[in-house]
Amino acid sequence: MIARMSAPKRHQSGMMTSAMESLSPPLTDATAADAARAAALDEYDVLGRPPEPELEALVELAALVCGVPTAVINLIDETHQHQVAAFGIGPSICTRDDSMCDVTIQQQSPVVLADARLDPRFAQNPFVTGVIASLRFYASSQLRTPAGITIGTLCVFDEEERHLTPAQAGAVDALARQIVDILELRRRTALLEQSLEELTLARAELNRSNDQLAAFAGQVSHDLRNPLTAVMGYVQELADLPSVAEDPEGSWLAERAGQSAARMYAQMTELLDYGHVGGRLGSEEVDLGRVAYLVRDDLGDLVRAGGADLVIHTLPVVRGDENQLRSVLQNLISNALKFTLPGVPARVTVSARRGASGTRVEVADRGVGVPVGQAAGVFTLFERTGQVDVEGHGIGLATCRRVVEAHGGRIGLESRDGGGTVAWFELPDNAG
Repeated sequence: MIARMSAPKRHQSGMMTSAMESLSPPLTDATAADAARAAALDEYDVLGRPPEPELEALVELAALVCGVPTAVINLIDETHQHQVAAFGIGPSICTRDDSMCDVTIQQQSPVVLADARLDPRFAQNPFVTGVIASLRFYASSQLRTPAGITIGTLCVFDEEERHLTPAQAGAVDALARQIVDILELRRRTALLEQSLEELTLARAELNRSNDQLAAFAGQVSHDLRNPLTAVMGYVQELADLPSVAEDPEGSWLAERAGQSAARMYAQMTELLDYGHVGGRLGSEEVDLGRVAYLVRDDLGDLVRAGGADLVIHTLPVVRGDENQLRSVLQNLISNALKFTLPGVPARVTVSARRGASGTRVEVADRGVGVPVGQAAGVFTLFERTGQVDVEGHGIGLATCRRVVEAHGGRIGLESRDGGGTVAWFELPDNAG
């Protein structure tokens, strides 16, 4: 086989490029196009693979539509033309110097030639002169990606002169677009499969992490809560001793110690609940109306003590983890009952409506409200705003946020017209 030697390249001025210049060529439009084409071909990942049946079917259809014996799909990288599907011949590879379609990809419109010998762009091409073949008829439509990058051609040809009707030429162009659509579908399917695999691995890692967190929370429960329970018992026994009970100062100290231990126990319980959130969610039909009434029963003492008015409107059935959603409602309603204006009984309304992408549940009050600019901060662990004299540890709303986000939802606070606050959370229709 005789190797073809390329002539030295010239600048537009006609001057020969030196050997040193050829080693480090400037970044021209051509090199930029080659780089973009190479990147696109890399994403399509079709070079060097067996022909796709869908592509083979399209090149056969192109040959039949045009009434020619041969059709190919040519993809062109930095150095070679690759026939990734062919009809009438076996797929092959040739250098870009020999490729007729290397000229076509630089054109804006399809190329249709009854006799390629009459076109100066192709007259000396080895596929025309007889060195490789003796083509006469040649028609080629560019394969352009959605980003406008020309990666190759759909090409039909024959060694006899032929003419295409406008309908035939239009059909070849339409088939070229179909080829790009197939390549795009393969690319996006591969990306989707990759994303799915990454998501599966991430979910497995998340489950492993949550399992470890739950195990840690259980260990903390055993190692810390049990001794603290014993301490509370000892303090109570100490307070019951006559020598302590009859001593005002000793009794006061024992009572303070018991209250401190109780607060520590409550805070530890909240922290453990916070640690458990985000583990494996239950997925069941949850009647939020029934759950809200159970919460009202749990908070009965708080409601009665303050003379509060708690109104629960019709709430929907959603899908999720009932125990965790109950904790959200209990935290939001409890806060609405506690953060009241001085001397004014709480007025709390629980309602629901359709949100942008699912169910929106609202707990509205006429209380002190949240200072401007601090609404987002209250969902941060240990963050407290407003009435610091109200019992709490700044954990409840952080837990609510974790629960709602674990269900794929959102949570927030808004000022209420006429005063007060609306605490809300949204759950998507496919939550849980």
